[in-house]
Amino acid sequence: MSIDELKGRVPDFAKDVRLNLSSMVSDETLAEQIRYGLFLACAVATRNRHVISAFDALAAEKLTPAAIAAAKAAASVMAMNNIYYRFVHLASNKEYGTMPARLRMNVIGNPGVDKADFELWSLAVSAINGCGACIDTHEKVLQAAGVATSTIQTAVRFAAIIQSVAIAIEAGSPTQSMSGVEPPGF
Repeated sequence: MSIDELKGRVPDFAKDVRLNLSSMVSDETLAEQIRYGLFLACAVATRNRHVISAFDALAAEKLTPAAIAAAKAAASVMAMNNIYYRFVHLASNKEYGTMPARLRMNVIGNPGVDKADFELWSLAVSAINGCGACIDTHEKVLQAAGVATSTIQTAVRFAAIIQSVAIAIEAGSPTQSMSGVEPPGF
């Protein structure tokens, strides 16, 4: 699926979302690898097959196989970490924070792309998944690496746009559940 086909799936009630998607795709303020890896990682985090398909096709035109794998790895490992660390952060029992996580996440140390790119993708996915602890951790790493606050803000803005595209498409498809699977009886 192309980005234009994806735009065509955005219902008219979400015209602002469609316009934001168009603006985001043409925005060249981020370097190419950062931008397209960000798009793909965030698309995967939405769990919407149409959004993933469109951004996977776009990434295939712009990224190396290693960068594609890293973007998908960022979404995958953050899916795990965001659940775990959000629980640790929100739980009243602070003992959980003293316990080892025992979660494998070696890809964070060796993502196969520039570490700052991977951290930015991880932060954007963490914003989609709503994990404040992970957002803070990745933001500190990015700041220490000299990544501009405006770059971080742009990444999160793009994450918000990509998530809104997924929600608009799902809201406009009454015969599909929010997971993209048709409910029984349809």
